[in-house]
Parts: sequence; structure tokens; C-alpha cells
Amino acid sequence: MAKYTVAVAGATGYAGGEALRILAAHPDFEVTCVAGHSSVGDRLGKHMPHIPQLADLTVEDTTPEVLNGHDVIILALPHGASGRLAAQLDPDAVVVDLGADHRLEEKSAWDDFYGGDFYEHWTYGMPELITGKDAHGDYTRQRAALPGVKRIAGPGCNVTATTLAIQPAVAEGLVERTDLVADLVVGYSGAGKNLKRTNLLAAEALGSALPYGVGGTHRHIPEILQNLAHAAGEPASAASEFTLGFTPVLAPMSRGILATVSARMTDKAAAMSDEEIRAVWTRAYEDQDFMVLLPEGTLPATGNIIGSNAAHIQVVTDRRAGRIIAFAAIDNLNRGTAGQAVQSLNIALGLPEDQGLTKIGVAP
Repeated sequence: MAKYTVAVAGATGYAGGEALRILAAHPDFEVTCVAGHSSVGDRLGKHMPHIPQLADLTVEDTTPEVLNGHDVIILALPHGASGRLAAQLDPDAVVVDLGADHRLEEKSAWDDFYGGDFYEHWTYGMPELITGKDAHGDYTRQRAALPGVKRIAGPGCNVTATTLAIQPAVAEGLVERTDLVADLVVGYSGAGKNLKRTNLLAAEALGSALPYGVGGTHRHIPEILQNLAHAAGEPASAASEFTLGFTPVLAPMSRGILATVSARMTDKAAAMSDEEIRAVWTRAYEDQDFMVLLPEGTLPATGNIIGSNAAHIQVVTDRRAGRIIAFAAIDNLNRGTAGQAVQSLNIALGLPEDQGLTKIGVAP
């Protein structure tokens, strides 16, 4: 079978570069076009020397004329840019937006956290997201919405870690909706490939940790709440029933997110044993290949998932505080961005879901 041709816009950024790294080793995709902005005319190898197979591609301008004509188009662009471009792209191509423009379902949420033009919601690309239960009480998943779709919205990386950590508790009513707290340790690549105050020079970043997007301002918050509403089997409009204290902290590492998500137990959870609570996570993830619920007593570490599409998950209870604490460690560029996008692409195109992806991390 002929390979699907792929164009990647934003190819010299971190997210675009990770997409290229995965696609270069994928047996069913061939990257035939890379586009950028400030790097137009450069050989890709100048910016991505770690992907020698694609080094001789020339970075082209990010225009519809350049991107159209390919089977798959991946947009790794700042918010606003992909939304403006998307309407001009080939309707028969499968387009994946790694940015924020097509993630949110409610315009009010977009207005509160982003502002500017609100773009059409695309099919959300988190296959393991719980979306409710069927008539038999089994979980339904976002995976079921992906086969055959032409437009996919890639989730945010912090969103992915937070959602995967706590969604089993939300789905089973084990935590209070208005008492959710998420503290995330985030590698610097999560802040993008640019020099700004949240992306310090090495001399300033090494040996230091820096919070950002604090005080309820981080743009991933409405997307997390949207996911939790769906995990509870409710529409996006029910996101307003949840509150989330969300604090990401940049740490001196290139990649990785460790999410620690806690919430007060409901009476239902308080009446359950620790084993019964853990069994909720076991049930939620036992048939989800990339979700790794660690053995009891083993906590996730970012060093174990780098380079992989896996999420390492753990749950504990704090009976003194009356809280459930859930953890998730992911590679923000792979599971949190490009790997999850390729996983969703595989499903959309009828390929094996794990094609070109791995659960194996790079350690040390």
C-alpha cells in the first residue's frame, strides 16, 4: 500500500519537530513537505539534525498552496494561526491541529481565556478520554469518534496529564467537583521554542523552578474542565460545575510533565477501601495500551516516559486530609502532543492504533 503523504507546518518548532521524528519512523507515512515562517528556504537539517532522513527537505512558506495536495496536514502553529489557515485547506485531507484553535466547544470559554476569533470545534484527539457509560455500564471513549474523521484537534500537554490522572475519579463520582487541585512540574519545551521570561537561558534556568500561568489564568484550564465534564458523561456546558486550582511549574528539564491532581473525597469514596478506589483506575485503564497504572507503591517519574507515548499513572488516598491524589507522568512533546496526534491519525485512517509509537521510554 502506498504511504500517506504528510505536510507539517511549524516544522522547526518543538511540537512540529517531534511530529517529524515520529513520522520519519512510521511505516505508513511519508513526510513530503515541511513549512515554517522565519526559516523559509533553509534545509530542515539545519534545525532538526536529529532526523537525518528528512534533512534535505527545504522549509517552505506556510500557505494553503504549499500544504494542500497532501493526504495529511499537521499544524503545529500558535493559537490563531491554524484557525485562520484551516478554512483554506483541502477538505479531503486529514488535518490535525496541535494548537488550541479547535479544542474548545464553548465560545464563552474561548472568550474568557483566549479572545479573538472563535473557530469551529474539531473532533478531539484523546482516544482514552472517558465520555460516559453505555447501557451496560462500560466506559465509552473518545476513540469511537475518530475513525474516518478529517479534522482532529490535538489536546494540550498539561491537559493530557491532568485529565488522564483524575478522570477515573470523576467518572465514578469519587471526588468533589469544586475541590480539584492540579500542580504540574513541566519541562521547558512545554513553554515553546522561543526566548521569553518563561523560557530562560540555561544559566538562569538550571537549578531553579519557576511557576507560570498562575491564579486561574492558564489557557489549558477550560479544556481540562471540558474533559472532566465529558468524563462525567455530561456536555461541555457542564464544565462550569467544576473548579480547578491549576499551577504549572517549569523545572530544569527539557521534557516531561508530572501532574499531581488531588480532590476531596465524596461520601461514596470515603466509604470505599483503598483497594476499591485503586480498582477504579484499574478498570479505567486495563484495556488502554498506552496507559500504564504502576504497581501499588510505585510513583511515576518523568525520566521513565521520555520519548514514549505512554502515561504512567498512580493513585493514592490521604485519609487524614480526606483526599484522593492521582499522578500522571507523560512526555509533553510525545504523549502530550505529537504522539497522541499520530495515535489519533492512526485511528482516523484505519491503521493499527499503536503504529509508529512506543511505550518504551529512554532512560537514564
